[in-house]
Amino acid sequence: RPSPEEARLWSEAFDELLANKYGLAAFRAFLKAEFCEENIEFWLACEDFKKTKSPQKLTLKAKKIYNDFIEKEAPKEINIDFQTKSMIAQNIQEATHTCFSAAQKRVYSLMENNSYPRFLESEFYQELCK
Repeated sequence: RPSPEEARLWSEAFDELLANKYGLAAFRAFLKAEFCEENIEFWLACEDFKKTKSPQKLTLKAKKIYNDFIEKEAPKEINIDFQTKSMIAQNIQEATHTCFSAAQKRVYSLMENNSYPRFLESEFYQELCK
């Protein structure tokens, strides 16, 4: 469990929250309670994807991310526009480390501007700061 001081740091910047293992776990639990954990799961999958070295693994991971989060009726479909989805569908044929960048930025922005402020207001977070 984080100290109240550590938890208070998370309110200074969204990146502080994501960089902290307790912060990330707390935020993830909050998103789960709000039925929108697909956003953080997608963001984390993209972070892992960008670290992938092997071209074979890159292609496999790209297809998995696409199947899990991007394609129509995906089990954890994220809320992104049609153009971004189409661009990704084309890009994963020749997967590169940047094929999900636009979607990842969009999801990050959604979390930072919508979920993150609600998280900071939540009783759950307030309790961690006491």
